Amino acid sequence: MKNKLKISIIGTQGIPAKYGGFETLVENIVNNQKDNIEYTVFCSAQYFNKRPEMYKGARLNYIRLNANGAQSIPYDIVSMMKSLKEYDILLVLGVSGCLALNWIKRLCKGKIIVNIDGLEQRRNKWNIIIKEVIKYAERIALKHADAIIADNKVIHEYIKVKYGKEAHMISYGGDHVLCDTSRYEENIVKKYNIEKYNYSFSVCRIEPENNIHTILKAYAENGEKLLFVGNWNCSKYGKNLFEKYRSFPGINLLPPNYNLIELNVLRSNCKFYIHGHSVGGTNPSLVEAMFFGRPVLAYDCLFNRETTEYKAHYFKNEDQLNSLVVQDYNTFLQNAIDMFDVANSRYTWKTIVHKYEELYNSILANNEL
Repeated sequence: MKNKLKISIIGTQGIPAKYGGFETLVENIVNNQKDNIEYTVFCSAQYFNKRPEMYKGARLNYIRLNANGAQSIPYDIVSMMKSLKEYDILLVLGVSGCLALNWIKRLCKGKIIVNIDGLEQRRNKWNIIIKEVIKYAERIALKHADAIIADNKVIHEYIKVKYGKEAHMISYGGDHVLCDTSRYEENIVKKYNIEKYNYSFSVCRIEPENNIHTILKAYAENGEKLLFVGNWNCSKYGKNLFEKYRSFPGINLLPPNYNLIELNVLRSNCKFYIHGHSVGGTNPSLVEAMFFGRPVLAYDCLFNRETTEYKAHYFKNEDQLNSLVVQDYNTFLQNAIDMFDVANSRYTWKTIVHKYEELYNSILANNEL
């Protein structure tokens, strides 16, 4: 009997997924694993009260470091060190631990695949020192990894132009959000005091590069109803926006919500889904929203245009967003249809997991350039 392909997954908080695109990716990779693959997922112990050894057929290995912030670097390095001899492939999500990849590569028995995420060095939340560290880690990753994954065509081209290397284009799935909400819809509609197709909706981390200020200013001016879910209390930026806009008629600023049924009712009944991200590659929250077949109004950047195949509507500032919101709604019917079609053709987990498995086979067959 052929031995199982042993793969370690490094760089996330771990599973079960609680929050975050990489965590959801890992959850769905594990959900769809084949019998000939055995995954080990490295998890940050502090995020889990219960720490089972197995989850959905994957082994869990707990590290007593924080997966985020300054500790993310040693967290990833320790995870890679524990994977040096036992695994055929190390799947590294993000570049934090890649600072040590030059010597990790020398000691490692298996092949190393790095998903470089969404050009983290462009995020406003990082100071100049952290940005330089991320840039350096990215260079090391591109130099020493056996294969690189880009989740968006823009990142794929960035790698090609800046480093002269070919990356593998693999995005994220979003169909895990689909579930039957019919039993709960009436109560949720009452809870949030909403009417079908009579409000806009957005959900994201409250960070400057997600253009929360632009969206809120637009809706404060146009008077349309907006429900916005986010972590308002986690930064000065978020707290200031909350204080400024919480009393505006029609604007409802909601705390973080991880209840999938409630989120799905809010997404499926909205008039517009508003997406303000300006960096980060293919954003999982946008992919998820597209499965509900509602019109998407997205911040005008190449990442979002590529994700939506240039078939959404786009804005750069509050004036452009306002001009979209007040247009005849029939203008957006094709947008809604296109979002659903693009989501189902490109962003199902079956498709995404199959691409990862193809890459495993390719890299082990020494077909990498």
